[in-house]
Amino acid sequence: MRLTSFTDFGLRVLMGMASTPDRPFTTAELAEEFRISRNHLAKVISSLSAAGYLETRRGGGGGAVLARRPEEILLGDVVAYLEADQALVECFLSGSAACTLAPHCRLKARRAAAETAFIADRNRSSLAECVYPPLNV
Repeated sequence: MRLTSFTDFGLRVLMGMASTPDRPFTTAELAEEFRISRNHLAKVISSLSAAGYLETRRGGGGGAVLARRPEEILLGDVVAYLEADQALVECFLSGSAACTLAPHCRLKARRAAAETAFIADRNRSSLAECVYPPLNV
């Protein structure tokens, strides 16, 4: 399974923030550390916040902090959330009629099982097991 850059950035942000979980990080700091677009990273942080992985604070001393302990954040759940709008293949899209093999396709169930197994395997690890070294920000 191939992950989108959006998910990759989300995982990087969480791993970096887990190194000092009580410290607020600004989008600008994280974008510089990971050498990615500040605007794109703002969308990633917004999504992680909406999922309850981050809390964001405005103003002086503001930024984003982990909303849960790293031990409580399962990697598979993060991947599943961030990849929710990304179909593995076109036939997984709701309402898609592009598959010429449907309704006789035997591959779709196997692909779905592989995706489920991938997420389950990622859920064997928590964010705490993948802490990035302290960020240089």
